[in-house]
Amino acid sequence: MVESQVGFEKVTLFRQEAPGGLTYRIPALLYLPSESAFLAFAEERSSPRDEDAKFLVMRRGQKEGTSVKWQPQESLMTATLPNYRTMNPCPVYESKTGVIFLFFICVEKHVTERTQIRTGRNAARLCYVTSQDGGRTWSQTTDLTERVIGDDLKNWATFAVGPGHGAQLTSGRLVIPSYTYYIHQRCFGHGLVCWTKPHCVMFYSDDCGQSWTKGDILKTLVASECQVAELATQDGSRVLYCNARSAGRFRAEAFSADGGEMFVRLSHAKNLSQPPGGCQGSVVSFSPLPELTVPSSLAPSALIFSHPTSRHKRLDLGIYLNTSPLEHDSWRLFWQLHKGPSGYSDLVVWQEEKKLLFGCFFECGQSNSDEEIAFQLFTLPQL
Repeated sequence: MVESQVGFEKVTLFRQEAPGGLTYRIPALLYLPSESAFLAFAEERSSPRDEDAKFLVMRRGQKEGTSVKWQPQESLMTATLPNYRTMNPCPVYESKTGVIFLFFICVEKHVTERTQIRTGRNAARLCYVTSQDGGRTWSQTTDLTERVIGDDLKNWATFAVGPGHGAQLTSGRLVIPSYTYYIHQRCFGHGLVCWTKPHCVMFYSDDCGQSWTKGDILKTLVASECQVAELATQDGSRVLYCNARSAGRFRAEAFSADGGEMFVRLSHAKNLSQPPGGCQGSVVSFSPLPELTVPSSLAPSALIFSHPTSRHKRLDLGIYLNTSPLEHDSWRLFWQLHKGPSGYSDLVVWQEEKKLLFGCFFECGQSNSDEEIAFQLFTLPQL
């Protein structure tokens, strides 16, 4: 059993066995306030390559005061389909019923994303498992592909959820951020790579996860891996913010006034640069507390974002702060959490008494970012 503490160094939860060998990638993190527990998910792969993903693994962390004690690793073998590999964990907690939904995609073994985009033939399935006991046991896999995507799948070369956490909105709606490589034009029945572009799309449920619906595709914004966070505005209304990996030099942003069904105000965040090829990032919202050592002119909601800070390589994972998220280009780098190779990450935030606590679960290493996935607790005042 390993232990994390607020303000201390990172704790490694998953470690690569050898360069090019058994590897853990794609972190996803969930905090359960009712149990003061964390669930940390990742993919187990036989090599670092995407096509060598196998299944999902998990570690449960019990928070005791300012420390977290982590239980041994376990494999989630119910979150599988025969002859498919399981990828992109995306958990969300339904607070009314206490049910955890762990979304993921199952992809036909040995079929790469590039092959799907080149041929226009989707090989992915939209799936989830649930837990009613805080992640101790899990249901069998539910496949939602035909039920939720249906005939639209013929125009999707491939798709994926998250990766990283989903969100439950104030209204109770559950939102699973996703993206699809949409085929804008075909030639002789095949997808054209030059006309197949990634776009974000949300899956959501308004009945505690009993049924799921697909929102509109953000066709005017070329972007892929994404996360969402709900914001409170000055007039008391709610806005859903989306932050996504784009095809350019900067992260993509969008806002939705209807809980993710349709997004507007599509733009790029000039203060959030990306390395070549981009990288996944994580975003969470929080209500600022008066004692935080951040600017006093705060909006009702603020955002933090985790992502490599280098413009040239996946290096130096940073924590960015945005205290005016409805204003354009209002991000600033707040803290460098890890110096060196850094990759994908996932954030959680919760309030405990009169204190805001944050957890970051992130890929890192000394030579490559796929060497380990580590966890670190922090508070904004300590920074």
